[in-house]
Amino acid sequence: MQAILMMSSCTPVLTTLAGRNILFVMADKAEYGPHLQQRFTPLMTGIGPVEAAVQLTAALAALAQQGHLPDLVVSLGSAGSRVLEQTEVYQATSVAYRDMDASALGFDKGVTPFLALSATVPLPLRIPGLPEATLSTGANIVSGSAYDAISAQMVDMESYACLRACMRFDVPLIALRGISDGKAELHHVDDWTEYLHIIDEKLAAAVDLLGAALTGGEFSFAPE
Repeated sequence: MQAILMMSSCTPVLTTLAGRNILFVMADKAEYGPHLQQRFTPLMTGIGPVEAAVQLTAALAALAQQGHLPDLVVSLGSAGSRVLEQTEVYQATSVAYRDMDASALGFDKGVTPFLALSATVPLPLRIPGLPEATLSTGANIVSGSAYDAISAQMVDMESYACLRACMRFDVPLIALRGISDGKAELHHVDDWTEYLHIIDEKLAAAVDLLGAALTGGEFSFAPE
C-alpha cells in the first residue's frame, strides 16, 4: 500500500511505501505517464544536471528545514543505450559524471578536482528482481558514435546530479531508467518519446517491486 504525504506549497510531495517516505524525482512530464501517475507525484526538476542539482537541492533543503527529509530518493525516467534492451527498465549500480574533464591539470577524466570521489560512484541499494546496469550522466544527448567514449551501459542527464544532492543531505538514492533510445541515431525529439508509454508502464512495475521489497523486508537501507 502507498499513500501521499502532502507538504506545504513550497516543498515537494512525499510518497509513503511500507511506512517509508520516498521522494520520487523525474526530469520532464513527457516521462510521467498514466501508470506512474497512479503511484506518486514526483518532483519535476527539468532536464539536465544543472536543473536536477538546483531543484533537488532546494527541495531537500526545504524538507530538512521542516524535519521531513525522505528515507529514500528515487530518480527515474528514460535513458539511452546501445547495448541494453530497448524499453526495458534497469536499476543503476553506479553513476559517473561524463562532463567533468580536468585531465589537463593531471586529474583522471571524470574526477572532480579536490572532491574525495572516484570517477564512478557506486549505488549500493538494490531492488530484488530488477536488472542492473551502469550509468553515465552528462548534459549532452548521446547518439551514434558518441557512445564510443562512454564505458557505462546507459546514459542519462540527471542521476549524478541527484546523487550529489542526496549526498549533501545524507539521503540514499536509487536510479531507475527505462531504455528509450540508442540503437539508432537520434534525429528528432520523437526518436526519444516514441517508447515512453511502454517505459511508463515498466517503471511503474519497478516501483511496485520496490514497494513489495520494502513490505517484505527484502530491501535494506544499510547496504553491506
